[in-house]
Amino acid sequence: MIYVLGAIILLAGVAYLLVRASQHVSDDDDDLIAQRLAEFAERGEQISSLEEIELSQPFSERVIYPALRSFGEWTARFTPQQALQNAEKQLEMAGIRMDAATFLSTRFIASIILGGLLAFIYLLPPHTQPFTRSLLIVLGATLIGFFLPQMFVKSKIDRRQEEIRKAMPDALDLLTICVEAGLGFDAAMSKVAEKWDNELSLAFGRAIREIQLGKTRRDALKDMGERIGLPEMTSFVAAVIQSEQLGVSMSTVLRIQSEQMRMKRRQRAEEAAHKAPVKMIIPMGVLIFPSILIILLTPAGLIFMRLFKDM
Repeated sequence: MIYVLGAIILLAGVAYLLVRASQHVSDDDDDLIAQRLAEFAERGEQISSLEEIELSQPFSERVIYPALRSFGEWTARFTPQQALQNAEKQLEMAGIRMDAATFLSTRFIASIILGGLLAFIYLLPPHTQPFTRSLLIVLGATLIGFFLPQMFVKSKIDRRQEEIRKAMPDALDLLTICVEAGLGFDAAMSKVAEKWDNELSLAFGRAIREIQLGKTRRDALKDMGERIGLPEMTSFVAAVIQSEQLGVSMSTVLRIQSEQMRMKRRQRAEEAAHKAPVKMIIPMGVLIFPSILIILLTPAGLIFMRLFKDM
């Protein structure tokens, strides 16, 4: 029982660390310092030195995240560049603001902590388990700790993509209305970013900021599609770029894309409805059918027992 409890506590700590890191790790240290200076200026407090500002921050931002980043930069030297690029792409798709080196260090630290905890537990007397079995369990726990952050990121990618997939038809309807009302495509995307507060609106807002900073609309939309990784978004981006190249009306393209998104959403709902009877077989076979059999066969069993007893 103590092994299971210790493993659960450790896994919860690693998950909390990942969530906190995704919320607080900044891509640019200069922007973070500028933000802190602005916060102190709004409070009306006297700014004496950057050291006091840093010391006023939480312990996690002052110690934990810099330590993770330093360890990640050291481990990145021995990691293939392709693995770092794949990790960075997955973090972008998950919407986690963390560099690949820090994420890699989190995986190594989680594996070391989980494997070390179980190794320490099995080294404590009395030694009731064989050495080979204990070694296999420790190695398995180490592998689980290494792949646990990856599974967390994968689940976050799936949740984010599903949220964007559900929001796309309504967002395209709003884009269509704004464009037909006379707004440009960039202004229509800004309206969508202002209207809602979800993953799709955040993606639109980031693309608009990139366009304002000098990136072409085509490149900004392509990068947005790659960060999301949905076939529906890739199709939408390709249709918008093609309409610009061929001179097709943007409102017509958006209306067609909106109708296609709604049709695909209806098809996914019908697919889920068709899968429901198949998924219900397991709980029915395990929980409902045994109860029905007990109710139906118990009286017959009692009658047979009474007959055999009389004989």
